[in-house]
Amino acid sequence: MKLAIMGAMPEEIEPLLEFFGEYETVNYANNKYYVVNYKGNEIVIAYSKIGKVNSTITASTMIQKFACEKLLFSGVAGAVCDSLKVGDLVVATKLAQHDLDISAFGHPYGFVPEGAVYEEADVKLIDIAKDVAKEKSINLKDGIIVTGDQFVCDIERKNWIAKTFEASALEMEGASVAVTCNALNVPFFILRAISDAADMDASFSFDEFLKTSAKISADFVLTMVDKIIDAENK
Repeated sequence: MKLAIMGAMPEEIEPLLEFFGEYETVNYANNKYYVVNYKGNEIVIAYSKIGKVNSTITASTMIQKFACEKLLFSGVAGAVCDSLKVGDLVVATKLAQHDLDISAFGHPYGFVPEGAVYEEADVKLIDIAKDVAKEKSINLKDGIIVTGDQFVCDIERKNWIAKTFEASALEMEGASVAVTCNALNVPFFILRAISDAADMDASFSFDEFLKTSAKISADFVLTMVDKIIDAENK
């Protein structure tokens, strides 16, 4: 089996590379892909760089060039609902593009002809994640995650996104990865650690949070990988 593990930034995959230790580096399409042999399976690890275009290129490369059969994405996101706090882990049940707007033609926000507003994540991978959360006593939450090529800091815009898409969190890569995976019939999973929320402390350090959350997320994803491999070998 071949698995893909993605992040958007270097910090989000560094704990994975440290865990595996040995890997082959493949330079392709202006990016680096790290290939690992693990328990008789191949794992391809990469960070896409920020944004929908970069994440689409990376996801499609992992699927089409490296023939990955499942894709796991781990990163950070901002909360747009009151129930999510800094440090919470949230898994996407479905994803939408909040900056895709052809409403002038009578379509709903996030919709493009021959497409859909929402992309559904893989239920089996979500169930595996819930099992991992129980084992690790993590309060894993789920919800709709929305994506756009903009860092949203305006509270009115955040409220509009939350209401329009019934969203829990927003970021800059997930929905484009979802569109790519669903178009190519590859099951995917999106995990996000909440890095900013309405009640966040003024002393909060994003750089420190990114390092800490990357380690927690990497440990979570690695446990998922073990369970996926075990399930395939049954």
